[in-house]
Amino acid sequence: MSRASHREKQPEPSTVFRPQDKTPADAERVVEAVKERYGRIAAGEGGCCEPSACGAASADPTSQTVSRSIGYDEEDLSAVPEEANLGLGCGAPVRHLELELGEVVLDLGSGGGFDALLAARGVGPHGRVIGVDMTPEMIHVANRNVERSGFSHVEFRQGRLEELPVEDASVDAVTSNCVINLVPDKTRVFQEIARVLRPGGRAVIADILLSKPLPEALGQDLLAYVGCVAGAMLREDYFPSLEAAGLGEFEVLEDDDFLAATEFALPGEVAALVERTGVRVEDLAGTVRSVTFRARKS
Repeated sequence: MSRASHREKQPEPSTVFRPQDKTPADAERVVEAVKERYGRIAAGEGGCCEPSACGAASADPTSQTVSRSIGYDEEDLSAVPEEANLGLGCGAPVRHLELELGEVVLDLGSGGGFDALLAARGVGPHGRVIGVDMTPEMIHVANRNVERSGFSHVEFRQGRLEELPVEDASVDAVTSNCVINLVPDKTRVFQEIARVLRPGGRAVIADILLSKPLPEALGQDLLAYVGCVAGAMLREDYFPSLEAAGLGEFEVLEDDDFLAATEFALPGEVAALVERTGVRVEDLAGTVRSVTFRARKS
């Protein structure tokens, strides 16, 4: 398995809670908090009174409601085991990948395997799907769902998105659903996507972006980071960072108000966030965006 032999060390971010840049924080502390939170979700320990992750904090029936609200249709929901759908996304990126038979697809932050299994249908038995997730509990759940599905061309690997356990120039398409926003060093993730894609390869990603900086109290809230909000990157910085990594031909496919959709699907979650941080709902209107976009490696 090959990786780039040398990567220039990236400077440490002044704070993981972009874009405030006021209080230095340990990026690894955030990573461990995310890992612990999603491990609990995989183990079925999430609950309605917990700070939410991206989408629902618990499985069916809430996960079905969330999935419908972010773009999945009934065919998607019935095509894979219910246990694979943890309702953790902010979009439905696989439907925009325009997969062809025999292709190799990489799913970043594959969770319970929902999007990976949907991709497996698109590439057929002669294709291949690889899911990468840093949480052992999620890998266990995903492998169990592969067994239920009967697919032999799907595999899951444990690893960080900043250092993917995937060979250089080995995949045709990359997808990710509401996960990159959880990674403190997004620049490294973008570089890794470009590294593993073949020339001309494409990515369709659903992620959380900010149209303007968050109020400071919300930006510094660790639970809001784990819930996909505080770790989001400003739109004006996001796409230039992708371009610098070697990706281009951007096309925004979906652009929705994430908090409005979350409040509709999960009544009370946004109210709890606002109450904890003291931020008014009206101050957040339109700020936190669920964006699905397509990009291509040049």
